[in-house]
Amino acid sequence: MGTNHTTKSDSMLQWPSESIGYVAVLLALITGLIHLVATTRAIEMSVVLAVLFVLNGLGFLGGAALYFTRFWRRSFFLVAAVYSLVTILALFPFRGWGIEAFYMNGAINPIVTITKVAEAFLAIVSVYLYSSTSD
Repeated sequence: MGTNHTTKSDSMLQWPSESIGYVAVLLALITGLIHLVATTRAIEMSVVLAVLFVLNGLGFLGGAALYFTRFWRRSFFLVAAVYSLVTILALFPFRGWGIEAFYMNGAINPIVTITKVAEAFLAIVSVYLYSSTSD
């Protein structure tokens, strides 16, 4: 299902054979780009936080790019799932340990909500792709 294929065997690029692979890429792009854009706001709070946002965004974008290469391996689906879960959990030390982590100034923060929902679905899709893909 998540197995890649190309028309040329020596090509660096490989395309997902199932549409769910493209869903995973879309989710990674959404959260990766939002993290990069949110860096401008994060730097107002802390340079360290801004650097973490950049690294996180680049991690998601790099993973999405790697998925389209012949270097992608089945085990990377588990890496993507764990990476997504760690990113979700990383929110709480910075924003609070409850539902308040998703709020800013008394209202739901759409940026936080969209990224965390995308990351949660990416973790689910990644586990699915791992379980349905053979080496």
